[in-house]
Amino acid sequence: MTSVGEAIRNLARRLGAAGVATPMLDARLLAEAALNLSHAELILRETDVMAPDGMVRLEAMAARRLAREPVSRILGRREFHWLEFAINRYVLDPRPDSELLVDTVLAALGPGDGAGLRILDLGTGSGCLLISLLAVLPGARGLGVDISEEALACARGNAVRLGVGERAGFVRANWLSGLEGRFDVLVSNPPYIGTDELDRLQPEVARYDPVLALDGGARGLEPYRAIMKEAGRVMTPGGLVFFEIGAGQGFDVRRLMRGSGVAAARIHADLAGLDRVVGGRFTGNSS
Repeated sequence: MTSVGEAIRNLARRLGAAGVATPMLDARLLAEAALNLSHAELILRETDVMAPDGMVRLEAMAARRLAREPVSRILGRREFHWLEFAINRYVLDPRPDSELLVDTVLAALGPGDGAGLRILDLGTGSGCLLISLLAVLPGARGLGVDISEEALACARGNAVRLGVGERAGFVRANWLSGLEGRFDVLVSNPPYIGTDELDRLQPEVARYDPVLALDGGARGLEPYRAIMKEAGRVMTPGGLVFFEIGAGQGFDVRRLMRGSGVAAARIHADLAGLDRVVGGRFTGNSS
């Protein structure tokens, strides 16, 4: 008879042999889901005999992870900025790196509840950026924009479930095309992978994230150009514009922003020292 702990260790060995970067962590997360146990409960049950139905569920999940499907995709959820977001196959799997974008915007806003602020999230996907900001800023309202109706449905569901549904709207559009109104904060994690780099992505990304959320065209810069071309039409004077960026894109995106009225745009590095966020205040004066 196989114990719960043995099943976890066996799965971790198989995942490691398949090239999964975090085999033991993934094995434990899948076991928690297969057995419907919390992290603490799983620890206490490791010497228990693995029930047949639990083993069947774990093996089904294991087969998907061995095919390099991310754990978050298998479970249909991802934790981001202390909140749990539902995800579907039409949205980018939220990354821990993107939490820096939320934190940098909050730092730029300073203390307060965001009373009267209007936030615009372009390419909202699961809604993780907008919803995370609204959760911290109870006085703010926001609009999430995406070209995918299926992504918008996911974002709407997350907004309602996480308690900000009455302050968050969602609309289908191609970046700023046809959008009306004025906003105090613009945030976006647009597709920033160069088209010629897509075939070099990890299987977890290449096979399971939507290409629409990855392909940023030549050098990964096309979405930034499209957004900044029209940003002046929707931004309030002094409003914040912040983007997530890919490796090596900091100077190019900052130049685009400065040329479109974000004169004091700065690059912010992540914990690994890589350029991750570019942002500043919209003044309307190019430099």
